Amino acid sequence: MTLRNSLSRRHMLRGSAALGAALFTTPGLFAEQLLETPRLTEGPFYPDHLPLDQDNDLIRINDSTTPAVGQITHLTGKILSPSGEPIRNAVIEIWQCDANGVYLHSRDSGSRARSELQDKNFQGFGRFETNAKGEYRFRTIKPVVYPGRPSPHIHFKVLKGDRELLTSQIFIAGHEGQQKDGVFRHLRTPVEKKLVQTEFRPLPNQREQFAAEFDIVIGRTPDDRDQEPRSRRPGGPRTPPPGPPRS
Repeated sequence: MTLRNSLSRRHMLRGSAALGAALFTTPGLFAEQLLETPRLTEGPFYPDHLPLDQDNDLIRINDSTTPAVGQITHLTGKILSPSGEPIRNAVIEIWQCDANGVYLHSRDSGSRARSELQDKNFQGFGRFETNAKGEYRFRTIKPVVYPGRPSPHIHFKVLKGDRELLTSQIFIAGHEGQQKDGVFRHLRTPVEKKLVQTEFRPLPNQREQFAAEFDIVIGRTPDDRDQEPRSRRPGGPRTPPPGPPRS
């Protein structure tokens, strides 16, 4: 995403003109750094029972011919280190509510009324392993507003091996609901807020389809986190954290 990248590359080169070109021969000295993607809450609705189909196409479940309801969105991007190096073989997970505002979680879709409202053709959760360029891609729906969260968003988590590297959310750039969204407002600076937003652009000649590009910058590498074992493995049981009933 152009705006994200232009913001990210303003993590400054200090005193370059005065210190002279010789200093730039020192590996790593004054290297241009990308701004790290801010961390945000996982929320209470990471699926407690993962679907059998966990691929990167959330629009269709297994071999079903019936697609999910919603505006199809092609979500792509790269996972990078602060120096801009691609992080290969990282796993990115995404999850979000369906077009009716229902999550794939027993606390949300478990009641009869919510189950009847739930779009059974929406996968609700997906995974993808990055390639050598750090690239990922998903086909999902454009996120929607639901009670308690006035700003549409997609949750994501990045993992490497047995470690969680980052949990955050992707927001629609400039959406009016951000002014009232408690999670979004928790971000402290305008720059942090820009770093979790991206444009959902209509695809030409494709009715009701969008493209969204979102690069993720991981501030700590797996080596940095050697002493921090994960509290769970992907898909393992988890106790929802305290907080508002929907996020």
